Amino acid sequence: MGDPMRGIDGNARQGGGNPRLDPFRRDFDMTQAGPVSRSVRLNGFATCLRLEVVYWRILERIAQANRCSVSAVLSYVDREVHLRHGGVRNFSGLVRVICVAWLQEARDAH
Repeated sequence: MGDPMRGIDGNARQGGGNPRLDPFRRDFDMTQAGPVSRSVRLNGFATCLRLEVVYWRILERIAQANRCSVSAVLSYVDREVHLRHGGVRNFSGLVRVICVAWLQEARDAH
């Protein structure tokens, strides 16, 4: 774990000052953080998945890149996590990690 006396930039904190790199862009849209529940079918089973808006948008981009639906992407993830790892306790958490990993991979490919 990082040093609690250091900021996100690695420098020593000076009494609760602001980080050098502000994670909020000036035009940051807080609606992206709002949770949205959607009914989805995962391999034929209906369920409800609750994710923040930003993750639904990333899933739409993943689906578009694969020329399929968001439900098809989610069904694939569900099937593969069961086949490869015997399942997962927190499917929505896994989906969030997959979204971030997909963005990182896309960024690193450029």
